[in-house]
Amino acid sequence: MNNTFIKVEEVAEILGISKSYAYKIVRQLNNELKEKGFLTISGRVTKTYFMERIYTAPAERKD
Repeated sequence: MNNTFIKVEEVAEILGISKSYAYKIVRQLNNELKEKGFLTISGRVTKTYFMERIYTAPAERKD
C-alpha cells in the first residue's frame, strides 16, 4: 500500500533530528494545513506537503 502520510519517526530519520524536534515540525506543518482547511492526523503529515515545505526554497513556494 502506498502510504500518503509520513510519521514522526520518518521525519526524524530523514532530517537527522530528534523525535521530539520532529514532533514540533509535524505539529507546525499540521497547523499550517489546518489553517488552509485540511483535516490532519496527529503525529503524521502528508508526504507531499512535507516534501514541499522542507525541500522547496521560499521563493519557489506558491503559498
